[in-house]
Amino acid sequence: MLSTWCVTPLVAQREDSVVVARRVVAATSLAAKEYAAGVAPNGGRVVAPQEVEEAGQFLDAALLDVPSLPRPVRAAADTGLRALRAMIDRHAPPDSVGHRAAILVQRIAAAVGGALEPFPLQPPSLARGEVVYREQCIQCHGATGRGDGPKSKQLTGPPPADLGDTAGLAGVSPVDMYRKIAIGVAGTGMPEYAEALSPEDRWALTTYIATLRAAPGMAGEGEGWYAAQCASCHGATGRGDGPLAATMSVRPPALADLAVQARFSDDDLVQLILHGRPGTPMPGFARTLDPGAVRAIVAFLRVLPTAERQHGRPSPTAAVFSEVRSKIDSAVARRSDKMAFDAYLTFEQVETAVRAHNAALAGELEDAFATFRARAAAGAAPDELQACRARLLSGLERAERLVADQTSSANLFTESFVLMLREGFEAILIVAALMTFLARAGAMERRRDVAKGAWLAVAASVVTAAVIEMLFQITPGQRDALEGATMLVATAVLFYVSYWLLSKIEVAKWNAFVKGRMEDALSTGSSFALGSVAFLAVYREGFETILFYKALLTSAGSAQGGGGTVAVAAGVAAGAIGLVVIYLAINRFGVKIPLRPFFGVTSAMLYYMAFVFAGKGIADLQEGGLVRTTVLDWAPRVPVLGIYPTVESLALQGLLLAALLFAVVWLQRRRLIAAAERRPSFP
Repeated sequence: MLSTWCVTPLVAQREDSVVVARRVVAATSLAAKEYAAGVAPNGGRVVAPQEVEEAGQFLDAALLDVPSLPRPVRAAADTGLRALRAMIDRHAPPDSVGHRAAILVQRIAAAVGGALEPFPLQPPSLARGEVVYREQCIQCHGATGRGDGPKSKQLTGPPPADLGDTAGLAGVSPVDMYRKIAIGVAGTGMPEYAEALSPEDRWALTTYIATLRAAPGMAGEGEGWYAAQCASCHGATGRGDGPLAATMSVRPPALADLAVQARFSDDDLVQLILHGRPGTPMPGFARTLDPGAVRAIVAFLRVLPTAERQHGRPSPTAAVFSEVRSKIDSAVARRSDKMAFDAYLTFEQVETAVRAHNAALAGELEDAFATFRARAAAGAAPDELQACRARLLSGLERAERLVADQTSSANLFTESFVLMLREGFEAILIVAALMTFLARAGAMERRRDVAKGAWLAVAASVVTAAVIEMLFQITPGQRDALEGATMLVATAVLFYVSYWLLSKIEVAKWNAFVKGRMEDALSTGSSFALGSVAFLAVYREGFETILFYKALLTSAGSAQGGGGTVAVAAGVAAGAIGLVVIYLAINRFGVKIPLRPFFGVTSAMLYYMAFVFAGKGIADLQEGGLVRTTVLDWAPRVPVLGIYPTVESLALQGLLLAALLFAVVWLQRRRLIAAAERRPSFP
């Protein structure tokens, strides 16, 4: 209890320090931006006094937060902020102010243990952004963002910003806008919304505000220009994976990902479109695109990272990992320690999340990055750098599974529902068939033996579930290994059951199977023999159910929103209701369940689950260090199918595909032979 009292304030204090650090970083970065817009490039001459005044107010606000920063960085932050304030007062060159601000931001970020940009795991929604805008902003900024809302004339000080001012906001990136929404603008009527709005709502609002600068239909026009001019490098969906990207030494930025695009202002995007990327083969289109086309492309790019265009696409977190890999490749190709360090700085955006899931893995990656940078700086041979790259890719693959790959709650619900319905229905069907056989055999008095065996199987299944759960609890250090082994065993059983169901898909074969087991039991005249038939049949279903649900709950740990367990439980409840409905339909209304389509559909679903569990089981064993992680650059990543770009997981899934093909061909051959034997022969 004492440890809980001590730890809780420390956790809260750390969370508070991170919030304060974000605020100070935002104010410092915005001050440098505003100052750059208000002073001539060489310094000395003020061209926009209001911008310079706002820069000073941002720094003054940051200084008030210094006492709440982590202790190791307080003195440096205070000194740095005061130095920046002095530079602004004497109208120093904007580049020197920006450089000093960047150094201070890096020191603060290092002190709190990672990147300070809270990019959302899910793409922001324009629809949600519009709702937030109407609830929070329309009174001052007006319906179209022109700064002419009902309250705009009542405000003291500068009027609300014109959010539709293309020229005035050309140098403001979405990150800058997000920061202003979070901390407000000192000296104006713009309040801070860090407490009133969640980060997700602030990003939704930020993306919606970016659309106010575009005329209606401009984004649609820009999509056509983008497809014609940019898709060859940046890809049809903006992932930086166009046909020409593979030929470039530096991969084009993934502009469809908020974590990448949000750092670009409109001016930055215009320069990228017109002049390409300096130092890379990425072409520019200054000679082929007119200004209207360029503005249209920018308008399209601003809606590209939104939820409305991101159906099923990777999250911004996945984009960060993609960008890290791209920079590692560039560092190896150029043998550059600076690019290696740039790759590490990009990784810092997700390092905190990785550390929260697996501190040892985060430390391992830090060491790998440090070694990579040191060897690149020392002029290591290409083979040695490739070895460093392989180590990094292995760690990044494991890290991305932890923080970016998310299991769909809808998928978990469906799988849970099908498992409960199929396993429960098969148990009911077996017991019902046993009872029916006894009735036809004139042995009604033996039904009690079958019922006892079935209920004992249910009790044994409950005990088995408790033992398995206890095994997981008493061996926490081996959890990854146990989870991986459970999923692989579930894979084997699922594949066997799906094959077994296919082989029993004909009603005649099913009846023959049940009849054979019961005839053997009746021939002995033993109550134990009859009860054991029911016990083994039902316990098999119970054990399979326990095994499958344990594997399913393991995969549920990465469900979106953390609702995986809830989704599985909901599937169990829905499946139980379905079983009651089936039972009533059969017993009350004499409905006959079509076994052939039922077994066919459930066999396909079971095979799908076996395929998924195979990939995820290998992933868990890799996480536990029991299986190597050999990354394949060309292989796809489809977490919903358990497909990961590693030799080990793809090899097992390939084996499953081969086994499925063999099973289908074998069963079809057996059916053809059986059909030929049933044909009448003519002399």
